Amino acid sequence: MNALLVIDVQNGIVSCGDYKEELFLMEQVIKDFKDSNCPVIFVQHVDDAEESPLKRGSIGSEIHSSLKDYSDFIIEKQTPSSFFQTELTQTLEKLGVDHLFIIGFETEFCCMFTAIAAYDRGYNVTFIKDATGTTNTAESYGMQGLDVKQFVGTVLHWSSVIEVVNYTEYTEKYK
Repeated sequence: MNALLVIDVQNGIVSCGDYKEELFLMEQVIKDFKDSNCPVIFVQHVDDAEESPLKRGSIGSEIHSSLKDYSDFIIEKQTPSSFFQTELTQTLEKLGVDHLFIIGFETEFCCMFTAIAAYDRGYNVTFIKDATGTTNTAESYGMQGLDVKQFVGTVLHWSSVIEVVNYTEYTEKYK
């Protein structure tokens, strides 16, 4: 069975930039999964640090209002991996999931770490790179001209074990 992981689409992240295109693509993918009666699992990053925009219980940690009503499950995490010390593995096992599709925020951290962790646990993994977003830029990394989504997509694709597609390729193959 296929399942969709929607990672860190939270107020504290979405408020950091203009993510209209990413949110639009995320919603399209979510609607496809809902139409197919496949589970949509939101992963919510929470921090205990007072200064964190994702502080547990804060407005910033809440799932963004544009997508929150689509969730079948919400899994809390505190690290970049959606699997580390969470209920995700148990939830996926109960549902009989063998193929995970990944969208969401912090492409180069939480989305990538989760994709690798999912592969390590034996799942087939499809990473929809343009349905991810990041608050970081080429300037954040001091790497002129860096396209974070393209770079992460290329690295994961070169692994030959994680399928990387853009939204158009996803719709052509899976819709």
